[in-house]
Amino acid sequence: MLSLSMIVRDEEQQLGACLESVKGFCDELVVVDTGSTDNTIAIAKDAGARVEEIEWPGDFTPARNKALEFVSGDWVLVLDADEQLVDSVKPALQALMAQPDVLVINLLRYEDGAVQSPYSSVSRLFRKHPAIQWSRAYHSMIDDSVEELLKSEPQWRVVDCAEPALFHTGYGPAELIAGNKANRLREAMEAELASKPGDPYACAKLGGLEVDQGNTTRGIALLEMGLEHCGAEQHRERYELLLHLGIAKSSSQPEEAESYYKRALEEPLSPQVLVGARLNLGALLLRLNKLAEATEVTAAVTRQAPEVLLGWYNLGLIQRKAGNIGGAIEAYENGLQLDPDSPELHQNLGAARLAGGNFEAARESFLMAIGLLLQQNRKADAEALARSAGELVNLNAA
Repeated sequence: MLSLSMIVRDEEQQLGACLESVKGFCDELVVVDTGSTDNTIAIAKDAGARVEEIEWPGDFTPARNKALEFVSGDWVLVLDADEQLVDSVKPALQALMAQPDVLVINLLRYEDGAVQSPYSSVSRLFRKHPAIQWSRAYHSMIDDSVEELLKSEPQWRVVDCAEPALFHTGYGPAELIAGNKANRLREAMEAELASKPGDPYACAKLGGLEVDQGNTTRGIALLEMGLEHCGAEQHRERYELLLHLGIAKSSSQPEEAESYYKRALEEPLSPQVLVGARLNLGALLLRLNKLAEATEVTAAVTRQAPEVLLGWYNLGLIQRKAGNIGGAIEAYENGLQLDPDSPELHQNLGAARLAGGNFEAARESFLMAIGLLLQQNRKADAEALARSAGELVNLNAA
């Protein structure tokens, strides 16, 4: 029996889609509400969930542990309201759960809006075992308790699901601002570091946040400290530390950044999780005019994660700079299959077609880009593109 376990508060905009995504897959739906004032509870009940109500304990870890007490399944799937289970992955998950020695299944989560690192791995599907508990501040996890459990019960296995399993919408810029997530993350990780100085996980999260917000000096210091304390088996933490160090140094010290990205790619993680380092390395190599290597690295992204739009966009830029106009056009066209409403892709496709001598096709691409910019209320950008493209092709031709 598989139980869904959730903690929610005022999630009426997203909860319905989340619960719909597990319909027919989970045998029991348990939603723990921590004080909603909107229609969250009604939506959960309408979807067939049992709703338990508790007071917010001040942090996700005790809330998730309390939620575990309410489920009765042999297996537990834990989701947030801004996540959805990918339908195509369900047979693979069922096959893994059927293996008698599997304890935890790590799930690949696609982070919509997290451009520089579109995939993460999360331990969200596991057997209900009394020793498995959530720990850590903010981004609570079961990893610490599982590590301890395996010392006394080594017969269990922790496995990775190779297919993307979760779609997460909570890390787009608008969501981060609306939910005040950055400030809450900072407070939680500062407290974590105060109690565990040098903790690699907290250093990775807080250091990455500092770099994102322009506090590069402190960010680098935190990331380097975390790297010094990172254990041999902490592959996810080391990867994140190295990735953020590469991002932090990409402008001022590109050679060091290149080294950090390449070290990150040596970690034994799934190809999808490594996409973030490959994307950043490819963009850096393009800037350094190492075009052959940039092509190799970025083409690997499009093979391993063809659903990641930025891979195709960057590959188009690299191919065009390398003089491979046909390759650039193909890359942009593949990108447009994912997002046909991207004015940037249409604009770059127009430039590539123009470089290849196809003036009529270039004109069509430029006009499409201009039209999309106007639809998106980006009038100044549309006018600028019309002026620059109009100097190259006749946009008024019949």
